Amino acid sequence: MNKGLLFVLSGPSGVGKGTVCAALRTKLPELVYSVSATTRAPREGERDGVNYFFKTREQFQEMIQTDALLEYAEYVGNYYGTPRDFVEKTLSEGKDIILEIEVQGALKVKEKFPDGVFIFLMPPSLDELKSRLGGRGTESQATIDHRLSVAKDEINLLYHYDYAVVNDQIDLACKRIDSIITAEHCKRVRFLHELYNCEHDAVSAADNV
Repeated sequence: MNKGLLFVLSGPSGVGKGTVCAALRTKLPELVYSVSATTRAPREGERDGVNYFFKTREQFQEMIQTDALLEYAEYVGNYYGTPRDFVEKTLSEGKDIILEIEVQGALKVKEKFPDGVFIFLMPPSLDELKSRLGGRGTESQATIDHRLSVAKDEINLLYHYDYAVVNDQIDLACKRIDSIITAEHCKRVRFLHELYNCEHDAVSAADNV
């Protein structure tokens, strides 16, 4: 393949996107992980440039003004965004890349990359999602209730996605996503596109002789 494939993983806050992506990086080391920029404060154990690029609001707004972001969204009072250059460079090198982003951002990426593969990570239930949010111990009850309300609205946007994966067990969720990646690489349309490009290049070379 001349270009890599873009995979976008999103879902409600607390569904386990970060945990699943961390497990995927271990199981699929060749899959490039796109690091997002955000204005929210780091949580315990998170590192700048690894989990996120942590920015001030002023720094983030400068990235918006200079069109340095592929997408961005404001979510629960903080900005999140995907640096454009890194994603485009990775795809042009023939490497697959996965974006772990919020639902708002995923829909914006779909407008610019309709050929991307969009995966919605689902909680086993809303009760389980509420339990996971409460288990963080970093947010007030009011914030948890707000995130649950937002989650319900986001789940209603499932029809914008190509696949839905339930995160009931991390290993199973990773296996399902791995299967999606394999299936996407085996799609007929990708081979036909590659074959057409090869034939077109051969014809062009012959015409120049």
